[in-house]
Amino acid sequence: MDRAEKKAFVTTLHDVLQQTSVVVVAHYSGLTVAQMQALRKQMRAAGATVQVTKNRLTKIALDGTELASVAGLLKGPTLLAYSTDPVAAPKAAVAFAKDNDKLVILGGAMGKTVLDPEAVKSLATLPSLDELRAKLIGLIQAPATKLAQLSTAPAAKLARVVKAYAEKDAAA
Repeated sequence: MDRAEKKAFVTTLHDVLQQTSVVVVAHYSGLTVAQMQALRKQMRAAGATVQVTKNRLTKIALDGTELASVAGLLKGPTLLAYSTDPVAAPKAAVAFAKDNDKLVILGGAMGKTVLDPEAVKSLATLPSLDELRAKLIGLIQAPATKLAQLSTAPAAKLARVVKAYAEKDAAA
């Protein structure tokens, strides 16, 4: 990479990191190419991105962002996993690290909050944004459904009583 390409890369990475809400930093040494491709595929499916960059360029790109606190973790062969959904990248990284012990989660950041490896793992246990939205919609719809059931229940009970009396009279 020449100087112009490095500058363009740093600018692009800086813009991407400005828009992300969470970043996870991990060591990846020992992973095979097939395992890295599986990690990228799993991250893509979760709505996250994995990027292996030079630590020096990443530190420059992190300057001026809320995620600048992860710069201290960038030592050795590291990768960045990031997403706009606060749960997607940690969830995919923890799931992959569970199956592959070569991926070691060092920590991360969510906004200005620094995350240690345990915080990343606990963040991964939270439901995703889409799951939370579905639960919220279910909770909002539940009272209306219950109200509709309660309003029709007395009429249904009355209809069953009338039917029972009609059948009793028909049998007699």
